[in-house]
Amino acid sequence: MGGTAAGAFAVAAAAAYVAILLLLVPFGAHRMLLLWRRLGKPARPASSRWEGPLPVVTVQLPVYNEANVVARLIDAACSLDYPPERLEIQLLDDSDDETSRIAAARVAHWRRLGRRIEHVRRGGRQGYKAGALAEGVRRARGDFFLVLDADFVPRADLLRRILPPLSDPRVGMVQAAWSYLNTGSGWLTRAQELLLDAHFHIEHEARYRSGLFFNFNGTAGMWRRECIEGAGGWRAATLTEDLDLSYRAQLAGWRFVFLADVDVPSEIPMGMSAVEVQQARWTQGGVQTARMLLPRIWRSRLPLALKAEATAHLAGHAVHPVTLLLGVALCAVAFSGLGREWLPGWLHAFGLAAATVPFVAFAATAGVLRGIPLRRLPRRILEAMALGIGLGVPLTFAVLRGATLRDTPFFRTPKRGSRTVRRYRVPQRAAAPAALRAVLGGSLCGAAAVLVGRGALGTAVLTALFAAGYVATTWELFRGERVDPEENQEGDVDEEAYGQRLGPAPRRRVRIQAPVREKHRPAEEQPGSAAA
Repeated sequence: MGGTAAGAFAVAAAAAYVAILLLLVPFGAHRMLLLWRRLGKPARPASSRWEGPLPVVTVQLPVYNEANVVARLIDAACSLDYPPERLEIQLLDDSDDETSRIAAARVAHWRRLGRRIEHVRRGGRQGYKAGALAEGVRRARGDFFLVLDADFVPRADLLRRILPPLSDPRVGMVQAAWSYLNTGSGWLTRAQELLLDAHFHIEHEARYRSGLFFNFNGTAGMWRRECIEGAGGWRAATLTEDLDLSYRAQLAGWRFVFLADVDVPSEIPMGMSAVEVQQARWTQGGVQTARMLLPRIWRSRLPLALKAEATAHLAGHAVHPVTLLLGVALCAVAFSGLGREWLPGWLHAFGLAAATVPFVAFAATAGVLRGIPLRRLPRRILEAMALGIGLGVPLTFAVLRGATLRDTPFFRTPKRGSRTVRRYRVPQRAAAPAALRAVLGGSLCGAAAVLVGRGALGTAVLTALFAAGYVATTWELFRGERVDPEENQEGDVDEEAYGQRLGPAPRRRVRIQAPVREKHRPAEEQPGSAAA
Protein backbone atom coordinates (compact mmCIF):
# COMPACT_ATOMS: atom_id res chain seq x y z
CA MET A 1 0.00 0.00 0.00
CA GLY A 2 2.88 2.33 0.92
CA GLY A 3 4.57 1.64 -2.40
CA THR A 4 1.37 2.39 -4.26
CA ALA A 5 0.98 5.71 -2.42
CA ALA A 6 4.60 6.62 -3.07
CA GLY A 7 4.19 5.81 -6.75
CA ALA A 8 1.03 7.89 -7.02
CA PHE A 9 2.79 10.82 -5.32
CA ALA A 10 5.70 10.52 -7.77
CA VAL A 11 3.36 10.53 -10.76
CA ALA A 12 1.45 13.53 -9.37
CA ALA A 13 4.72 15.40 -8.70
CA ALA A 14 5.95 14.77 -12.25
CA ALA A 15 2.63 15.87 -13.76
CA ALA A 16 2.45 18.99 -11.61
CA TYR A 17 6.02 19.96 -12.45
CA VAL A 18 5.45 19.65 -16.18
CA ALA A 19 2.11 21.50 -16.02
CA ILE A 20 3.57 24.41 -14.06
CA LEU A 21 6.49 24.70 -16.47
CA LEU A 22 4.00 24.90 -19.33
CA LEU A 23 2.06 27.61 -17.45
CA LEU A 24 5.25 29.66 -17.25
CA VAL A 25 5.76 29.64 -21.01
CA PRO A 26 3.17 32.34 -21.90
CA PHE A 27 4.52 34.66 -19.19
CA GLY A 28 8.04 34.24 -20.53
CA ALA A 29 6.88 34.64 -24.12
CA HIS A 30 5.10 37.87 -23.25
CA ARG A 31 8.21 39.20 -21.56
CA MET A 32 10.27 38.43 -24.66
CA LEU A 33 7.62 40.06 -26.87
CA LEU A 34 7.88 43.26 -24.84
CA LEU A 35 11.65 43.11 -25.14
CA TRP A 36 11.37 42.74 -28.92
CA ARG A 37 8.98 45.68 -29.09
CA ARG A 38 11.31 47.82 -27.00
CA LEU A 39 14.38 47.05 -29.10
CA GLY A 40 12.70 46.72 -32.49
CA LYS A 41 10.37 49.71 -32.55
CA PRO A 42 11.68 53.25 -33.14
CA ALA A 43 11.24 55.86 -30.46
CA ARG A 44 8.07 57.94 -30.76
CA PRO A 45 8.72 61.68 -30.94
CA ALA A 46 6.69 63.94 -28.70
CA SER A 47 6.45 67.71 -28.69
CA SER A 48 9.35 69.35 -26.88
CA ARG A 49 8.01 72.90 -27.09
CA TRP A 50 4.98 74.55 -25.50
CA GLU A 51 3.23 76.93 -27.90
CA GLY A 52 1.38 79.99 -26.65
CA PRO A 53 0.80 81.31 -23.12
CA LEU A 54 1.83 79.06 -20.28
CA PRO A 55 -1.09 77.28 -18.57
CA VAL A 56 -1.88 77.25 -14.88
CA VAL A 57 -0.38 74.11 -13.34
CA THR A 58 -1.46 72.57 -10.05
CA VAL A 59 1.12 70.44 -8.24
CA GLN A 60 -0.60 67.91 -5.99
CA LEU A 61 1.28 66.43 -3.03
CA PRO A 62 -0.84 63.70 -1.38
CA VAL A 63 0.61 62.73 2.02
CA TYR A 64 -0.40 60.63 4.99
CA ASN A 65 1.89 60.45 8.03
CA GLU A 66 5.10 61.39 6.22
CA ALA A 67 7.02 63.24 8.93
CA ASN A 68 10.38 62.08 7.55
CA VAL A 69 9.96 63.47 4.05
CA VAL A 70 7.17 66.06 4.00
CA ALA A 71 9.45 69.10 4.47
CA ARG A 72 11.76 67.90 1.68
CA LEU A 73 8.75 67.35 -0.59
CA ILE A 74 7.30 70.81 0.02
CA ASP A 75 10.67 72.50 -0.49
CA ALA A 76 11.25 70.67 -3.77
CA ALA A 77 7.76 71.46 -5.09
CA CYS A 78 8.09 75.13 -4.19
CA SER A 79 11.47 75.27 -5.94
CA LEU A 80 10.05 74.19 -9.29
CA ASP A 81 11.10 76.51 -12.09
CA TYR A 82 7.78 78.00 -13.25
CA PRO A 83 6.18 81.44 -13.12
CA PRO A 84 4.73 81.78 -9.59
CA GLU A 85 1.51 83.39 -10.80
CA ARG A 86 0.78 80.30 -12.94
CA LEU A 87 1.72 77.70 -10.36
CA GLU A 88 -0.32 76.50 -7.42
CA ILE A 89 0.70 73.77 -5.00
CA GLN A 90 -1.70 71.64 -2.99
CA LEU A 91 -0.45 69.72 0.03
CA LEU A 92 -3.24 67.14 0.34
CA ASP A 93 -2.58 66.18 3.95
CA ASP A 94 -4.62 63.40 5.57
CA SER A 95 -2.09 62.88 8.38
CA ASP A 96 -2.90 62.28 12.03
CA ASP A 97 0.61 62.69 13.46
CA GLU A 98 3.28 65.42 13.58
CA THR A 99 3.47 65.49 9.79
CA SER A 100 0.82 68.21 9.73
CA ARG A 101 2.73 70.39 12.18
CA ILE A 102 5.98 70.07 10.20
CA ALA A 103 4.11 70.71 6.96
CA ALA A 104 2.31 73.77 8.31
CA ALA A 105 5.64 75.39 9.18
CA ARG A 106 7.08 74.79 5.70
CA VAL A 107 3.86 75.97 4.02
CA ALA A 108 3.96 79.19 6.05
CA HIS A 109 7.61 79.70 5.11
CA TRP A 110 6.95 79.42 1.38
CA ARG A 111 3.83 81.56 1.55
CA ARG A 112 5.95 84.34 3.03
CA LEU A 113 8.18 84.01 -0.03
CA GLY A 114 5.21 84.48 -2.34
CA ARG A 115 4.47 80.88 -3.32
CA ARG A 116 0.83 79.94 -3.86
CA ILE A 117 0.58 76.81 -1.70
CA GLU A 118 -2.53 75.46 0.02
CA HIS A 119 -2.51 73.07 2.98
CA VAL A 120 -5.64 70.95 2.44
CA ARG A 121 -6.91 69.01 5.48
CA ARG A 122 -9.97 66.81 4.92
CA GLY A 123 -10.42 65.55 8.47
CA GLY A 124 -10.53 61.91 7.31
CA ARG A 125 -9.13 59.48 4.75
CA GLN A 126 -12.28 58.82 2.74
CA GLY A 127 -11.15 57.23 -0.49
CA TYR A 128 -7.51 57.29 0.65
CA LYS A 129 -5.16 58.75 -1.98
CA ALA A 130 -7.87 58.75 -4.67
CA GLY A 131 -10.16 60.72 -2.39
CA ALA A 132 -7.43 63.26 -1.63
CA LEU A 133 -6.62 63.75 -5.32
CA ALA A 134 -10.30 64.12 -6.19
CA GLU A 135 -10.72 66.79 -3.52
CA GLY A 136 -7.68 68.57 -4.89
CA VAL A 137 -9.07 68.57 -8.43
CA ARG A 138 -12.33 70.02 -7.15
CA ARG A 139 -10.53 72.91 -5.42
CA ALA A 140 -7.84 73.56 -8.04
CA ARG A 141 -7.69 76.27 -10.68
CA GLY A 142 -5.07 74.50 -12.80
CA ASP A 143 -5.62 73.04 -16.26
CA PHE A 144 -2.89 70.46 -15.63
CA PHE A 145 -2.00 68.43 -12.55
CA LEU A 146 1.48 67.23 -11.62
CA VAL A 147 1.21 64.50 -8.96
CA LEU A 148 4.18 63.84 -6.67
CA ASP A 149 4.22 61.24 -3.90
CA ALA A 150 5.87 62.06 -0.59
CA ASP A 151 9.19 60.32 -1.32
CA PHE A 152 9.82 62.09 -4.64
CA VAL A 153 12.24 65.00 -5.00
CA PRO A 154 11.73 66.65 -8.40
CA ARG A 155 14.48 68.67 -10.00
CA ALA A 156 13.69 72.32 -10.60
CA ASP A 157 13.26 71.88 -14.37
CA LEU A 158 10.68 69.08 -14.20
CA LEU A 159 7.72 71.21 -15.31
CA ARG A 160 9.71 72.60 -18.23
CA ARG A 161 10.39 69.09 -19.46
CA ILE A 162 7.12 67.29 -18.77
CA LEU A 163 4.64 69.95 -19.95
CA PRO A 164 5.44 70.30 -23.71
CA PRO A 165 3.93 66.96 -24.89
CA LEU A 166 0.60 68.16 -23.50
CA SER A 167 0.55 70.86 -26.17
CA ASP A 168 -0.99 68.08 -28.28
CA PRO A 169 -4.69 68.29 -27.26
CA ARG A 170 -5.05 64.51 -27.70
CA VAL A 171 -2.54 63.79 -24.93
CA GLY A 172 -4.15 63.26 -21.55
CA MET A 173 -1.18 62.25 -19.40
CA VAL A 174 2.61 62.39 -19.53
CA GLN A 175 4.60 59.99 -17.36
CA ALA A 176 8.23 60.56 -16.40
CA ALA A 177 10.60 57.78 -15.41
CA TRP A 178 11.83 57.27 -11.85
CA SER A 179 15.38 57.45 -10.57
CA TYR A 180 16.52 56.56 -7.08
CA LEU A 181 18.23 58.32 -4.21
CA ASN A 182 19.22 55.36 -2.08
CA THR A 183 20.26 52.38 -4.21
CA GLY A 184 23.52 52.11 -2.24
CA SER A 185 21.66 50.92 0.84
CA GLY A 186 22.06 47.20 0.10
CA TRP A 187 21.01 44.36 -2.15
CA LEU A 188 17.33 44.96 -1.49
CA THR A 189 17.35 48.48 -2.93
CA ARG A 190 19.60 47.44 -5.81
CA ALA A 191 17.21 44.62 -6.72
CA GLN A 192 14.22 46.96 -6.68
CA GLU A 193 16.09 49.46 -8.84
CA LEU A 194 16.70 46.86 -11.55
CA LEU A 195 13.10 45.62 -11.46
CA LEU A 196 11.74 49.18 -11.66
CA ASP A 197 14.15 50.10 -14.45
CA ALA A 198 12.87 47.10 -16.42
CA HIS A 199 9.30 48.26 -15.81
CA PHE A 200 9.90 51.80 -17.05
CA HIS A 201 12.56 51.44 -19.70
CA ILE A 202 11.36 48.18 -21.24
CA GLU A 203 7.67 47.67 -20.42
CA HIS A 204 6.52 51.30 -20.55
CA GLU A 205 8.75 52.17 -23.47
CA ALA A 206 7.73 49.05 -25.43
CA ARG A 207 4.03 49.76 -24.96
CA TYR A 208 4.43 53.44 -25.77
CA ARG A 209 6.46 52.78 -28.91
CA SER A 210 3.88 50.22 -30.07
CA GLY A 211 0.85 52.46 -29.50
CA LEU A 212 -0.46 50.20 -26.71
CA PHE A 213 -2.01 51.11 -23.38
CA PHE A 214 0.30 51.81 -20.46
CA ASN A 215 -0.35 53.30 -17.06
CA PHE A 216 0.33 56.32 -14.92
CA ASN A 217 2.47 55.15 -12.01
CA GLY A 218 0.77 57.18 -9.30
CA THR A 219 3.46 59.87 -9.21
CA ALA A 220 5.92 61.80 -11.39
CA GLY A 221 3.29 62.32 -14.07
CA MET A 222 1.15 65.20 -15.32
CA TRP A 223 -2.55 64.97 -16.18
CA ARG A 224 -4.84 67.19 -18.21
CA ARG A 225 -7.90 68.22 -16.20
CA GLU A 226 -10.18 67.48 -19.14
CA CYS A 227 -8.81 63.93 -19.30
CA ILE A 228 -9.34 63.25 -15.59
CA GLU A 229 -12.88 64.56 -15.61
CA GLY A 230 -13.80 63.04 -18.97
CA ALA A 231 -12.69 59.58 -17.82
CA GLY A 232 -14.82 59.73 -14.67
CA GLY A 233 -12.32 61.17 -12.21
CA TRP A 234 -10.31 59.59 -9.43
CA ARG A 235 -12.09 56.77 -7.63
CA ALA A 236 -11.18 54.46 -4.77
CA ALA A 237 -12.73 51.30 -6.21
CA THR A 238 -9.29 49.64 -6.27
CA LEU A 239 -5.99 50.02 -4.40
CA THR A 240 -4.39 51.21 -7.64
CA GLU A 241 -6.37 54.32 -8.48
CA ASP A 242 -3.60 55.27 -10.93
CA LEU A 243 -3.96 52.08 -13.02
CA ASP A 244 -7.75 52.31 -12.93
CA LEU A 245 -7.92 55.90 -14.18
CA SER A 246 -5.19 55.22 -16.76
CA TYR A 247 -7.18 52.50 -18.49
CA ARG A 248 -10.48 54.37 -18.27
CA ALA A 249 -8.84 57.43 -19.84
CA GLN A 250 -7.29 55.47 -22.69
CA LEU A 251 -10.54 53.61 -23.29
CA ALA A 252 -12.11 57.06 -23.65
CA GLY A 253 -9.67 57.85 -26.45
CA TRP A 254 -6.90 59.79 -24.70
CA ARG A 255 -3.26 59.26 -25.65
CA PHE A 256 -0.47 58.89 -23.08
CA VAL A 257 3.19 59.85 -23.49
CA PHE A 258 6.17 58.30 -21.70
CA LEU A 259 9.34 60.38 -21.38
CA ALA A 260 12.17 57.93 -20.76
CA ASP A 261 14.75 60.71 -20.70
CA VAL A 262 12.98 62.64 -17.93
CA ASP A 263 13.38 61.15 -14.46
CA VAL A 264 12.32 62.15 -10.98
CA PRO A 265 14.51 61.08 -8.03
CA SER A 266 12.69 59.03 -5.40
CA GLU A 267 13.28 56.84 -2.37
CA ILE A 268 13.15 53.06 -2.66
CA PRO A 269 11.79 51.13 0.38
CA MET A 270 14.75 49.98 2.47
CA GLY A 271 13.12 47.24 4.54
CA MET A 272 11.50 43.97 3.51
CA SER A 273 8.25 44.78 5.30
CA ALA A 274 7.94 48.06 3.43
CA VAL A 275 8.74 46.36 0.11
CA GLU A 276 6.04 43.75 0.72
CA VAL A 277 3.43 46.37 1.65
CA GLN A 278 4.13 48.36 -1.50
CA GLN A 279 4.25 45.36 -3.83
CA ALA A 280 1.17 43.74 -2.27
CA ARG A 281 -0.83 46.96 -2.74
CA TRP A 282 0.23 47.19 -6.38
CA THR A 283 -0.56 43.51 -6.94
CA GLN A 284 -3.93 43.47 -5.22
CA GLY A 285 -4.98 46.70 -6.91
CA GLY A 286 -3.86 45.38 -10.28
CA VAL A 287 -6.02 42.29 -9.89
CA GLN A 288 -8.97 44.42 -8.79
CA THR A 289 -8.53 46.67 -11.83
CA ALA A 290 -8.32 43.65 -14.14
CA ARG A 291 -11.51 42.24 -12.68
CA MET A 292 -13.34 45.54 -13.17
CA LEU A 293 -12.04 46.65 -16.57
CA LEU A 294 -11.16 43.59 -18.64
CA PRO A 295 -14.81 42.89 -19.57
CA ARG A 296 -15.14 46.49 -20.74
CA ILE A 297 -11.91 46.23 -22.74
CA TRP A 298 -13.07 43.09 -24.52
CA ARG A 299 -16.49 44.61 -25.30
CA SER A 300 -14.83 47.63 -26.90
CA ARG A 301 -13.91 48.02 -30.56
CA LEU A 302 -10.19 48.22 -29.86
CA PRO A 303 -7.84 46.20 -32.09
CA LEU A 304 -7.26 42.62 -31.00
CA ALA A 305 -3.53 43.22 -30.41
CA LEU A 306 -4.32 46.06 -28.01
CA LYS A 307 -6.89 43.97 -26.15
CA ALA A 308 -4.44 41.08 -25.86
CA GLU A 309 -1.66 43.29 -24.48
CA ALA A 310 -4.02 44.99 -22.04
CA THR A 311 -5.07 41.55 -20.81
CA ALA A 312 -1.46 40.40 -20.43
CA HIS A 313 -0.67 43.62 -18.57
CA LEU A 314 -3.62 43.64 -16.18
CA ALA A 315 -3.57 39.87 -15.57
CA GLY A 316 0.20 39.66 -15.32
CA HIS A 317 0.14 39.25 -11.54
CA ALA A 318 -1.11 35.70 -12.09
CA VAL A 319 2.57 34.80 -12.44
CA HIS A 320 2.98 34.98 -8.66
CA PRO A 321 0.82 31.94 -7.82
CA VAL A 322 2.49 30.04 -10.67
CA THR A 323 5.92 30.89 -9.27
CA LEU A 324 4.87 29.76 -5.80
CA LEU A 325 3.51 26.49 -7.18
CA LEU A 326 6.78 25.91 -9.03
CA GLY A 327 8.65 26.10 -5.74
CA VAL A 328 6.28 23.54 -4.23
CA ALA A 329 6.62 21.32 -7.30
CA LEU A 330 10.42 21.42 -7.09
CA CYS A 331 10.21 20.13 -3.53
CA ALA A 332 7.82 17.39 -4.62
CA VAL A 333 10.08 16.33 -7.50
CA ALA A 334 13.11 16.12 -5.23
CA PHE A 335 11.48 14.18 -2.38
CA SER A 336 9.39 11.85 -4.53
CA GLY A 337 12.42 9.94 -5.78
CA LEU A 338 11.58 10.45 -9.45
CA GLY A 339 14.17 8.97 -11.79
CA ARG A 340 15.20 9.80 -15.34
CA GLU A 341 12.50 7.54 -16.72
CA TRP A 342 9.94 10.09 -15.49
CA LEU A 343 11.83 13.34 -15.98
CA PRO A 344 14.53 13.11 -18.68
CA GLY A 345 17.43 15.54 -18.74
CA TRP A 346 16.01 17.68 -21.51
CA LEU A 347 12.94 18.39 -19.39
CA HIS A 348 15.11 19.63 -16.54
CA ALA A 349 16.93 21.90 -19.00
CA PHE A 350 13.61 23.16 -20.35
CA GLY A 351 12.42 23.91 -16.83
CA LEU A 352 15.54 25.87 -16.00
CA ALA A 353 15.30 27.83 -19.26
CA ALA A 354 11.55 28.53 -18.99
CA ALA A 355 11.88 29.86 -15.46
CA THR A 356 15.04 31.93 -15.89
CA VAL A 357 15.92 32.90 -19.48
CA PRO A 358 13.12 35.46 -20.10
CA PHE A 359 13.73 37.09 -16.71
CA VAL A 360 17.50 37.19 -17.21
CA ALA A 361 17.14 38.66 -20.70
CA PHE A 362 14.70 41.29 -19.43
CA ALA A 363 16.82 42.28 -16.43
CA ALA A 364 20.10 42.22 -18.36
CA THR A 365 18.69 44.50 -21.06
CA ALA A 366 17.37 46.90 -18.42
CA GLY A 367 20.78 46.94 -16.76
CA VAL A 368 22.56 47.67 -20.03
CA LEU A 369 20.08 50.40 -20.95
CA ARG A 370 20.61 52.03 -17.57
CA GLY A 371 24.40 51.86 -17.75
CA ILE A 372 25.15 49.22 -15.10
CA PRO A 373 28.76 48.03 -15.63
CA LEU A 374 28.83 44.58 -17.19
CA ARG A 375 31.03 43.17 -14.43
CA ARG A 376 28.31 44.00 -11.88
CA LEU A 377 25.36 42.89 -13.94
CA PRO A 378 25.33 39.14 -13.04
CA ARG A 379 25.16 39.92 -9.34
CA ARG A 380 22.45 42.51 -9.88
CA ILE A 381 20.38 40.04 -11.91
CA LEU A 382 20.70 37.37 -9.22
CA GLU A 383 19.61 39.88 -6.56
CA ALA A 384 16.58 40.85 -8.62
CA MET A 385 15.68 37.20 -9.21
CA ALA A 386 15.99 36.42 -5.51
CA LEU A 387 13.68 39.31 -4.61
CA GLY A 388 11.16 38.40 -7.29
CA ILE A 389 11.05 34.78 -6.14
CA GLY A 390 10.84 35.69 -2.46
CA LEU A 391 7.98 38.10 -3.08
CA GLY A 392 6.03 35.35 -4.84
CA VAL A 393 4.58 34.08 -1.56
CA PRO A 394 3.09 37.32 -0.13
CA LEU A 395 2.04 38.46 -3.59
CA THR A 396 0.13 35.22 -4.13
CA PHE A 397 -1.94 36.13 -1.08
CA ALA A 398 -2.38 39.64 -2.55
CA VAL A 399 -3.65 38.09 -5.81
CA LEU A 400 -6.20 36.07 -3.84
CA ARG A 401 -7.34 39.16 -1.93
CA GLY A 402 -7.69 41.10 -5.15
CA ALA A 403 -9.75 38.33 -6.73
CA THR A 404 -12.10 37.87 -3.79
CA LEU A 405 -12.31 41.06 -1.70
CA ARG A 406 -13.78 44.42 -2.59
CA ASP A 407 -12.79 46.64 0.34
CA THR A 408 -9.25 46.54 1.72
CA PRO A 409 -7.42 49.24 3.72
CA PHE A 410 -4.86 51.31 1.84
CA PHE A 411 -1.49 50.69 3.56
CA ARG A 412 1.00 53.31 2.44
CA THR A 413 4.71 52.56 2.17
CA PRO A 414 6.81 53.95 5.08
CA LYS A 415 9.67 56.26 4.06
CA ARG A 416 12.82 57.17 5.97
CA GLY A 417 13.97 60.34 4.25
CA SER A 418 17.41 61.84 4.70
CA ARG A 419 16.88 62.15 8.44
CA THR A 420 14.39 60.05 10.33
CA VAL A 421 11.99 62.05 12.50
CA ARG A 422 9.70 59.10 13.22
CA ARG A 423 10.29 55.43 12.51
CA TYR A 424 7.02 54.20 11.06
CA ARG A 425 6.04 50.59 11.54
CA VAL A 426 4.44 48.58 8.77
CA PRO A 427 0.90 47.51 9.79
CA GLN A 428 0.68 43.97 11.10
CA ARG A 429 -0.26 41.55 8.36
CA ALA A 430 -1.15 37.86 8.39
CA ALA A 431 1.66 35.59 9.56
CA ALA A 432 0.84 32.86 7.04
CA PRO A 433 2.85 34.27 4.07
CA ALA A 434 6.01 34.72 6.14
CA ALA A 435 5.67 31.28 7.73
CA LEU A 436 5.02 29.59 4.39
CA ARG A 437 8.03 31.28 2.80
CA ALA A 438 10.30 30.22 5.66
CA VAL A 439 9.10 26.60 5.43
CA LEU A 440 9.55 26.58 1.67
CA GLY A 441 13.03 28.07 1.99
CA GLY A 442 14.17 25.31 4.31
CA SER A 443 12.49 22.60 2.25
CA LEU A 444 14.04 23.84 -0.98
CA CYS A 445 17.51 23.85 0.56
CA GLY A 446 17.06 20.16 1.33
CA ALA A 447 15.53 19.53 -2.08
CA ALA A 448 18.52 21.11 -3.84
CA ALA A 449 20.89 18.82 -1.95
CA VAL A 450 18.81 15.76 -2.90
CA LEU A 451 18.78 16.75 -6.57
CA VAL A 452 22.55 17.27 -6.63
CA GLY A 453 22.99 13.79 -5.18
CA ARG A 454 20.72 12.37 -7.85
CA GLY A 455 22.63 14.11 -10.64
CA ALA A 456 19.74 16.36 -11.77
CA LEU A 457 21.99 19.41 -11.84
CA GLY A 458 19.70 21.59 -14.00
CA THR A 459 16.77 21.24 -11.63
CA ALA A 460 19.15 21.53 -8.66
CA VAL A 461 20.30 24.94 -9.89
CA LEU A 462 16.71 26.15 -10.26
CA THR A 463 15.80 24.73 -6.85
CA ALA A 464 18.82 26.40 -5.23
CA LEU A 465 17.80 29.72 -6.81
CA PHE A 466 14.31 29.42 -5.33
CA ALA A 467 15.79 28.45 -1.97
CA ALA A 468 18.07 31.48 -2.03
CA GLY A 469 15.16 33.80 -2.83
CA TYR A 470 13.01 32.49 0.01
CA VAL A 471 15.85 32.39 2.52
CA ALA A 472 17.20 35.87 1.65
CA THR A 473 13.80 37.57 1.85
CA THR A 474 12.90 35.69 5.05
CA TRP A 475 16.16 36.85 6.62
CA GLU A 476 15.56 40.45 5.53
CA LEU A 477 12.08 40.36 7.04
CA PHE A 478 13.40 38.87 10.30
CA ARG A 479 16.25 41.38 10.45
CA GLY A 480 13.86 44.28 9.95
CA GLU A 481 11.49 43.08 12.66
CA ARG A 482 14.32 43.21 15.22
CA VAL A 483 14.78 46.97 14.83
CA ASP A 484 13.43 49.07 17.70
CA PRO A 485 10.38 50.90 16.32
CA GLU A 486 11.26 54.07 18.23
CA GLU A 487 14.92 54.09 17.21
CA ASN A 488 15.95 57.38 15.63
CA GLN A 489 18.15 56.49 12.67
CA GLU A 490 19.77 58.38 9.88
CA GLY A 491 18.57 57.33 6.43
CA ASP A 492 20.82 56.59 3.49
CA VAL A 493 19.24 58.96 0.99
CA ASP A 494 21.86 60.71 -1.10
CA GLU A 495 20.28 64.00 -2.12
CA GLU A 496 23.64 65.60 -2.90
CA ALA A 497 24.13 63.16 -5.78
CA TYR A 498 21.33 64.96 -7.59
CA GLY A 499 22.48 68.48 -6.87
CA GLN A 500 19.16 69.32 -5.27
CA ARG A 501 18.71 72.85 -3.96
CA LEU A 502 15.78 72.62 -1.65
CA GLY A 503 16.12 75.95 0.06
CA PRO A 504 14.22 79.09 -0.91
CA ALA A 505 14.47 79.75 -4.61
CA PRO A 506 15.12 83.29 -5.81
CA ARG A 507 12.02 85.26 -6.64
CA ARG A 508 12.20 85.82 -10.36
CA ARG A 509 10.12 85.48 -13.47
CA VAL A 510 10.79 82.38 -15.49
CA ARG A 511 10.59 82.06 -19.27
CA ILE A 512 10.13 78.48 -20.41
CA GLN A 513 8.15 78.81 -23.59
CA ALA A 514 10.90 77.07 -25.54
CA PRO A 515 12.75 74.74 -23.14
CA VAL A 516 14.20 72.83 -26.08
CA ARG A 517 14.99 74.55 -29.35
CA GLU A 518 13.43 71.96 -31.58
CA LYS A 519 10.64 72.18 -34.07
CA HIS A 520 7.33 70.72 -32.94
CA ARG A 521 6.63 67.25 -34.33
CA PRO A 522 3.38 65.54 -33.36
CA ALA A 523 3.55 61.93 -32.22
CA GLU A 524 3.07 59.38 -34.96
CA GLU A 525 -0.29 57.77 -35.14
CA GLN A 526 -0.21 54.14 -34.14
CA PRO A 527 -2.86 51.45 -34.53
CA GLY A 528 -4.95 51.23 -31.41
CA SER A 529 -4.02 54.64 -30.06
CA ALA A 530 -6.40 57.52 -29.65
CA ALA A 531 -4.63 59.24 -32.49
CA ALA A 532 -5.49 56.49 -34.95
